[in-house]
Amino acid sequence: MRPPPLRPPLGCLLTGFGSLSASRNKLVAQAEAAPHLCYLRKNMHYQTEHRGRPHSPDFRIYFKTSQGKYVSPFHDIPLVAEPEQVLFNMVVEVPRWSNAKMEIATKEPLNPIKQDVKKGKLRYVANIFPHKGYIWNYGALPQTWEDPNHTDAETKCCGDNDPIDVCDIGTQVCFPGQVIQVKVLGILAMIDEGEMDWKVIAINVKDPDAKNLNSIEDVRNSRPGHLEATVDWFRKYKVPDGKPVNQFGFNGRFKDKDFAVDIIKSTHEHWRALLQKQTNSEGIECKNISCCESPLKCSADEASDVVQSHTKLQKN
Repeated sequence: MRPPPLRPPLGCLLTGFGSLSASRNKLVAQAEAAPHLCYLRKNMHYQTEHRGRPHSPDFRIYFKTSQGKYVSPFHDIPLVAEPEQVLFNMVVEVPRWSNAKMEIATKEPLNPIKQDVKKGKLRYVANIFPHKGYIWNYGALPQTWEDPNHTDAETKCCGDNDPIDVCDIGTQVCFPGQVIQVKVLGILAMIDEGEMDWKVIAINVKDPDAKNLNSIEDVRNSRPGHLEATVDWFRKYKVPDGKPVNQFGFNGRFKDKDFAVDIIKSTHEHWRALLQKQTNSEGIECKNISCCESPLKCSADEASDVVQSHTKLQKN
């Protein structure tokens, strides 16, 4: 069983987006009844601002609205982009075919994207034969959190303390910091060194194939070998760094889109508790500018001060 919704709801946080089995009319009714919810900002566009020196440990990608207000991609970008179609926002961290392990800095104010550093060195994933780098656009769903204090009922593993990961299998190569809208197709239960690390499989709604791909079975039928390659990549990608192969729940089988949405909803509830300080933050930085009832909300000026304090963009 999944945890029940936490109460009281946060006024400006996403309080519910229905399931894929819910009717379109019900989702529309929810939207019309609660026009203040963050997920209705579906026409919001985001820009990025680079700080620091590219390809260095101090490089950061900050986010801001089209009005120039700095925001957190973790906390301020709505999870749901389109309630009528149950489409989600995805923050792209790593473009397809690239190797630099870029990620949302969950423990820094405003959570910019940075390149992961290990033992003082910038981290790159190895090429897993026959692939070059990441084989999809890789990123995260905002306003989600895999709680390390929560044990998953099926896998008996705790969360990895990050937003839930998502693989966009569309053909377009995106860029770090791009915010795209995706349709969820399924999910893979990866277990990384004993931690739960769900991998949502989705497709950019602007992809030419998006209208034809509506389930994990559609992917299996129309793109032979793609799902198998995904499991193989996730199983082996840490081996060149001296780590063991990763394990999977459900014997490495992909779960369907309804199961995926259920997992996403659960991680969203955990994120809400995090923003309300109802749970141990595990070092996560929760500064935000839009979550109205969060005690961690800051002003636009405070957010700007965070960005201005970081090194300005330097070119090689």
